[in-house]
Amino acid sequence: MSMLKVQGTKFVDEGGKEVILRGAGLGGWMNMENFISGYPGCEYQIREALAATIGQEKSDFFFDKFLEYFFMDADAKFFSTLGLNCIRLPFNYHHFEDDMNPRVLKESGFKHLDRVIELCAAHNIYTILDLHTVPGGQNVGWHSDHGGHLANFWKHKDFQDRTVWLWEQLAAHYKGNKWIAGYNPLNEPTDPSHRQFIEFYHRIFATIRAIDQDHIIFFDGNTWAQDFTAFGDAYKRWDNTAYSIHDYSPFGFPAAHELYSGTPEQRERMQKTYERKREWLDERGLCVWNGEWGPVYARKEYDGEKTEEINRVRFKVLGDQLEMYGKDCLSWSIWLYKDIGLQGMVHVSQSTPYITLFRDFLSKKHRLAVDQWGSDDTHVRQIYAPLIEHLRNEIPEENREIYPHPAYRLGDRAALLSRNILLSEYLVKEWADHFIGKTQEELDKIAASFKFEGCEKRDELNRVLMESR
Repeated sequence: MSMLKVQGTKFVDEGGKEVILRGAGLGGWMNMENFISGYPGCEYQIREALAATIGQEKSDFFFDKFLEYFFMDADAKFFSTLGLNCIRLPFNYHHFEDDMNPRVLKESGFKHLDRVIELCAAHNIYTILDLHTVPGGQNVGWHSDHGGHLANFWKHKDFQDRTVWLWEQLAAHYKGNKWIAGYNPLNEPTDPSHRQFIEFYHRIFATIRAIDQDHIIFFDGNTWAQDFTAFGDAYKRWDNTAYSIHDYSPFGFPAAHELYSGTPEQRERMQKTYERKREWLDERGLCVWNGEWGPVYARKEYDGEKTEEINRVRFKVLGDQLEMYGKDCLSWSIWLYKDIGLQGMVHVSQSTPYITLFRDFLSKKHRLAVDQWGSDDTHVRQIYAPLIEHLRNEIPEENREIYPHPAYRLGDRAALLSRNILLSEYLVKEWADHFIGKTQEELDKIAASFKFEGCEKRDELNRVLMESR
């Protein structure tokens, strides 16, 4: 066990030996996400709906047991057997502060975060603390848990002030813990000014360093950790700092424009995309960490006979990405460790009480393509096509580029607002109604579906990751 630090372009231990961090993100846990655990919309919406449906006490019980079962000793033990050494821990500010009671620390927020950090330490696994969700939302995604399509964190100073306050609490609590590799203060900002996020980084760096001089700080680039060109000379003021790219390949998703076979041309495109994200950092000799990446996978319950064929392609994408990273001795955190089947290293079994309870609802969600991440809109594309065509007819091409374009082109923005936000809102109560009449014992069994023992391993994914060491 050794406190890690940045030395040039590398992570090193206290003896100066290079440490390459290879691991995964524990997405869907202390920051729940719809495609990971099977609900519609945002986390705050389902928490409110479940409390209204079965009462606050039962709702609190269910979510607490979910957090407990989602990652336990068996998970940490399995993770370590793959030779992986780091887990990124995304968490939601709601665990530590209420919007109607700001700047009053909820000590209960540390309960599960401390528990998992200690479990990982017991199995020689470093952790990186990732504030994935902040007041107002630092980006336009569902995973910022604000329910809209505007990143209001950049429009209200008080949201930023509250986040600085929270990092004061976190830094004081975790100062000196050598099993924590570092702090990732803000996940995937989308700051339309391309300026405020640098000012905020200066504030958060000074806040953390005033309390904790030792832990590495991991700063994401703007526009979903892809753009560092606005950093200027700011990095010269930040010691012991690494910089996080997120390197998802379009070849690993249903919306890929062509089938990936690993041709020289395709590999060159993948390589250039990856190099472009880190080019600015490499030119300055800075330390790069790939905080998120990885394909999504087909599932037999939805993709039938095509499942194996699709996944052979996705595993090819996975392997070719790892080959690129290996040549650079890059540290990385694949997205993600556990879910209900789309992307996880392990996923909840179809025979568990949770999947059994929600099977038809999950099928409906898939058909309606209400989850933004990795969804297949085949069944509903024709429904939204007239809306998109209408927008294209009425909006001049030169006015269609609303930041964060090009990630959200006109058609993607229409889908985001109509399906992923509007339609999802109408499904929230339907999700919560599945819990009506459940006893506490039944709620416990439903939550226990997320235990490692109730999961299946994605063996090929885990084999490729293990062989990447």
